[in-house]
Amino acid sequence: MARRYSEKAQEKVGEVMHEFKRGKLKSGSGKTVTDPKQAVAIGLSEARKKGMKVASRAKAER
Repeated sequence: MARRYSEKAQEKVGEVMHEFKRGKLKSGSGKTVTDPKQAVAIGLSEARKKGMKVASRAKAER
């Protein structure tokens, strides 16, 4: 069963993936992100911080 995210959260992840594909996305340490999974995680994290509807993190990730 796939997770459901709000439209705004999906847009945020899309924006982050666009930055990633252009090579402009930076991680918290300031290094350029090279892993697409990390880019998605950053997008979801930013969406959570803005209060968008995003599924909670898996227990293994905590």
